[in-house]
Amino acid sequence: MIITEGSFVLFFFNSEKKWLIKVEKDKKLHTHLGIIDVGSTIDLHFGSYVITNKGKKVFLLPPSIYDFVMKSQRTTQIVYPKDYGYIAARTGLKNGFKVLEIGTGSAALSTFMASIVMPDGHVYTFDVNDDFMSIARKNLEKSGMSEFVTLSNYDPEKISQITDIDLVIIDLGDPWSYLDVVHPCMKSGSFVACICPTMNQLEKLATQFFVSGFIDSECIETFLRKIEAREGKTRPSMRMIGHTTYLGFARKILK
Repeated sequence: MIITEGSFVLFFFNSEKKWLIKVEKDKKLHTHLGIIDVGSTIDLHFGSYVITNKGKKVFLLPPSIYDFVMKSQRTTQIVYPKDYGYIAARTGLKNGFKVLEIGTGSAALSTFMASIVMPDGHVYTFDVNDDFMSIARKNLEKSGMSEFVTLSNYDPEKISQITDIDLVIIDLGDPWSYLDVVHPCMKSGSFVACICPTMNQLEKLATQFFVSGFIDSECIETFLRKIEAREGKTRPSMRMIGHTTYLGFARKILK
């Protein structure tokens, strides 16, 4: 695969030092490893490398959705990829799903979901804060997911017009307040997944599930610990990604 002007490239030195850059003819990237001539990568193959002016070898990789998410512009705390995988597995997220998201933020989770439901599915995402919309839109365009996502300001009437939803994601401080809003839009048996930073919020959510017509509730927390794999001295990393959020799941039933 050939790099062209306008391509996004992950410039990779090691797992701690990597940059996601849009290739432009005269662009140069100044780093502590030296100057990377971004424009010189045009017509090179992904998987090849360039040499900085300090003699450091930097590889050219095609960015994954994970890279776009982790390098996205942020105004809010994002949901981390360690939680994305469980959300997708628990809810059966797949191509063709119609997803309703309340709480767009920087659109990191919107980007991930769109990459799975495409090309036949769609993500309808709403946020209560107008200021987040421009950044969310830029992140979606950067990742190439914008055609599979519709961004809107929060409007219960507009939400009520979206039907046959396969999955609802609520990422706001009071997710229980939106369960009655989303319930009529959902297919029977479909999932709602809620993001809760604190246990107090999780407790309120779990209680409201049953009141609002949801069963099969589950509340979980995920942890991620890297392994430093080296010959003869492999061990767990001294640092790990611990608590980032709690996840609450439930499935719709007819009231």
